Amino acid sequence: MNIHVSEDLYRKAAQIAEGEHLTVDQVFESAFVEHLGLVERLKRRAANGDHQRFLAVLDKAPNVEPEESDRL
Repeated sequence: MNIHVSEDLYRKAAQIAEGEHLTVDQVFESAFVEHLGLVERLKRRAANGDHQRFLAVLDKAPNVEPEESDRL
């Protein structure tokens, strides 16, 4: 199987591979497996969520403008 990544990403993966004594393929596979696990954990947590409880918590937050350092 082939995937296409940017040269910069490939160089970073190659540096990691060298430092960890792995192949670049192993670095990408490991990262992909980790990402899939994260997605699955987030899906499980989201399934346990309660929209009404979320809104109730949000209602408790003060209605004020964010500090300058918190603005986008």
